Amino acid sequence: MFKRKYGNRSNWKRVLKSEYQQTFHQDKDFRGYITLLNIEEVLEPLVVKNAGKEVCIVNKGYSWLQHFPIGKNHSVTTMFDAEGEVVQWYIDICHEIGIENNIPWMDDLYLDIVVFPTGEIIILDEDELDEALANGVIHKSMYDLAYKEARKVMGLIQQDKFQLIHLAKEHKEILTD
Repeated sequence: MFKRKYGNRSNWKRVLKSEYQQTFHQDKDFRGYITLLNIEEVLEPLVVKNAGKEVCIVNKGYSWLQHFPIGKNHSVTTMFDAEGEVVQWYIDICHEIGIENNIPWMDDLYLDIVVFPTGEIIILDEDELDEALANGVIHKSMYDLAYKEARKVMGLIQQDKFQLIHLAKEHKEILTD
């Protein structure tokens, strides 16, 4: 039904060697799991093309910080390059977030939002969400939830009130100290 994504990305064949850390964190702005995947060796770099932009999101020395907020319908992955600079924030709209064998996971609900450091925002995979509804993979209520959450998150980003973007570097330090 859903594509379940785990914080440790243990089944990722492109990444040959990595270091994984996680913690549960709670403060006034966030309550949930934070994971960090430091990528040490890759089969080959991963370059994606979104809205005409080619962006390398996986390579030796890159790291992915992922937030799994409890009780929310989104998960945020901050992708850092080898110099520690943010490449992009990738927001998965999800049906549910949980933990299994002490590893956080989220059930992907197809829609994704990409935010670049320039402030540009792109919504992805609307066609996949439409297809999932048409094929009976998801119910109309899940479809509506995906769009409602995406609109809410995009509105917060546009108002500069989506805290996980601002907390990414600080939260990465929690796992690297």
